[in-house]
Amino acid sequence: MDQDQQKIEWRGAVPVSTRFDDPYFSLDDGLAETRYVFLEGNDLPGRFTDGFHVAELGFGTGLNFLATLQSWRAAGMAGVLHFTSFEAFPMPMGDLTHALAAFDELPTEVLTSAIGPDLPPQIEGPDFTLSIIQGDARETLPAWDGKADAWFLDGFAPAKNPDMWSAELMAEVGRRTAPGGTFATYTAVGYVRRALDAAGFDLERIPGFGRKRHMTKGRLR
Repeated sequence: MDQDQQKIEWRGAVPVSTRFDDPYFSLDDGLAETRYVFLEGNDLPGRFTDGFHVAELGFGTGLNFLATLQSWRAAGMAGVLHFTSFEAFPMPMGDLTHALAAFDELPTEVLTSAIGPDLPPQIEGPDFTLSIIQGDARETLPAWDGKADAWFLDGFAPAKNPDMWSAELMAEVGRRTAPGGTFATYTAVGYVRRALDAAGFDLERIPGFGRKRHMTKGRLR
């Protein structure tokens, strides 16, 4: 196994990273969590327009991308959805395929038909472009020349993976957000909220999904 790949254990149908001792999505309902935290948290699909750009910290299983593409299609959007994900430790493709098998209502074939032994840097379809930028986001995000209309901040929990939530990285998120752009994340940890405030976002703390009491969303000032 590539040293930069994740080693996976399973709790039922939910993959767990042994590197970070954290599940990839909710043990209760991963798809419902994605829809609540990341789609509703960014006021989607209501803000979709042709060329709308979502960026994400942590590709994981691809669940967030697939749920977003499903939402785009269900809304009857014309044009192209752009989705860019930053991933330092890609999941082995066999585990990724196994994880997505639980979500047969999603267009999983978009990913499973395109991946080989490794994640490709880009997958394109008639209504989407998915870019997967591998490497440490503290290095790859500053080098990115794009700007996102919506951010999904979905790294492993701050207590398990603090590098993904540093003030420096959140500042880069702010710098690479389009005017009026938004973010959403499942966490409401104080130092993360302070970093996002300093990055230029107006924050809102709202009820979290499932067992999580609170989550955070925000809009660029």
